[in-house]
Amino acid sequence: MRKFLKYLGLAVLGLMGLLAVLLGVVFYKSGVMLRRQYDVTVAPPVLPTDPAAIARGQHLAATRGCLDCHGPDLGGAKVIDDPAMGRLYGPNLTLGPGGRGPAFSDADFVRAIRHGLAPDGRGLFLMPSTDYSRFTESDMADLIAYVKSVPPVNRARVPLTVGPVARALMLAGKIRLAADEIDHANLRPATVTPAISVEYGRYVAASCTGCHGPNLSGGKIDIGPPDWPPAANLTPHASGRLASWSEADFLRALRDSKRPDGTELSPVMPRAFSGLSETEMKALWTYLRTLPAVETGAR
Repeated sequence: MRKFLKYLGLAVLGLMGLLAVLLGVVFYKSGVMLRRQYDVTVAPPVLPTDPAAIARGQHLAATRGCLDCHGPDLGGAKVIDDPAMGRLYGPNLTLGPGGRGPAFSDADFVRAIRHGLAPDGRGLFLMPSTDYSRFTESDMADLIAYVKSVPPVNRARVPLTVGPVARALMLAGKIRLAADEIDHANLRPATVTPAISVEYGRYVAASCTGCHGPNLSGGKIDIGPPDWPPAANLTPHASGRLASWSEADFLRALRDSKRPDGTELSPVMPRAFSGLSETEMKALWTYLRTLPAVETGAR
């Protein structure tokens, strides 16, 4: 019996040692990915000063997810605080103590928003710049002008901690830095006119790809905690609910966060989309109806 317990103990110690080695490898390799620097030259934008442009920037911040991560006052907010995924807070973007504003040049804001990069060239973790990379020049300038206009907030920065599951997902290719996804050298801002059109709907839909996938077929959201529900399929495939929705159903879902049967959408679905203009909502619906039908989760 003693011999058995001895061998069992040795086996447990060996297994623990192996897990420690694997964990070390995961942390080391993911650390290399997080520390990688990208050499991207960015031209500073010409920022507007007129109230209409700044109001447009405020609209973009409210409806494209900026406030969800950086807080209603842009002073920073919790995104994820989970031992497995990490401690991830959107930073304070204002000019107040603890804010990034004083250290960020206009070009640094473009680098972060369009390219997913910190001022030193490191890739920003979970910054969804693939959604914003093709912002028109005017939308980019309006957004930055608005960010720089908000009152200073005194809120200390919460250091980023990337958890072991998030790091493993990085190595598995499930979580990718936006900086790795964007073709920085050949990136061209969009040129599009707001209208109820497929082209403008495609432009608005860029903000949906982070959760719903590049082809908007939905399925598991790898960047979120394990308890997040799968994203809905936004293509007209029969495996998704949207295939049987009318335009009125879709608009109600955006405005009121309710499905046609009256049930609430998942709280993971940003309520900020209710602030989209009617033109944006209808353009988005127009675009979604042109998508190829793809089975749910077939990203």
